[in-house]
Amino acid sequence: MSTPADLLDDLTADLDAVFVFSPSSGFYEQFEELDDGVVVIAPENTVDADQYVELPLAFENIRDRIRFGVEGAMERNFVGDGDEVGCVVSVFDGDHDAIVRVRADESMHSGVYDLFANSRADPGVIRDVFEVVIELGKKGQKGKPVGALFVVGDAGKVMNKSRPLSYNPFEKSHVHVGDPIVNVMLKEFSRLDGAFVISDSGKIVSAYRYLEPGAEGVDIPKGLGTRHMAGAAITRETNATTIVLSESDGMVRAFKGGELILEIDPEDY
Repeated sequence: MSTPADLLDDLTADLDAVFVFSPSSGFYEQFEELDDGVVVIAPENTVDADQYVELPLAFENIRDRIRFGVEGAMERNFVGDGDEVGCVVSVFDGDHDAIVRVRADESMHSGVYDLFANSRADPGVIRDVFEVVIELGKKGQKGKPVGALFVVGDAGKVMNKSRPLSYNPFEKSHVHVGDPIVNVMLKEFSRLDGAFVISDSGKIVSAYRYLEPGAEGVDIPKGLGTRHMAGAAITRETNATTIVLSESDGMVRAFKGGELILEIDPEDY
């Protein structure tokens, strides 16, 4: 007759790696005897782990936290496609209290790790913009699909490579993305033409901007229009990241360095 211990043995059998999320020094010491395959995923490497993935956000949703950790570990070649990973996490406040077994898969290369970990803007700002765009993609504007373009970071250069299409409602304001009331405003303004420009710290610098970067040599997937072309091109000439919601197919895409780094269906996120 199987015992709970037997079932847990099955859960942890033949693991290729163990991911420990935000461990204390005392807790991490329990894993130091393992020869390899231990990866620490945390805001800081306080335990001096040899294999470490920075977690720039708390990711309160455990699934998102694990997905980010797996993608980051794959990007750093700590694990590969098909590896079985045991994730040691804290579901409730306090001690680590759960083990989640996942299989690392190439499909996990969504681009989320690159978007958050390697962008110039503060990761929290990227998250707040990303969440606004995802919600717009799910609900649209008054039930109708909309397109939107957010340029995040390096706002001074972006403003120099763009021009206003209309009065800037944020010109003398000091509002920041992430404020619930401000997010409602962003969703309302999204139905009008032009890009939003947001600073590294999350200040909304402008709406209704017409981006004017050179598009020569910028290569975007076929079928994407001028909004995506402008979004890709501005990231090649500045250190900004752009997050684009397509009105035609409803997909969310992010560009950095002139290249597409992320493509997500809001309904799957």
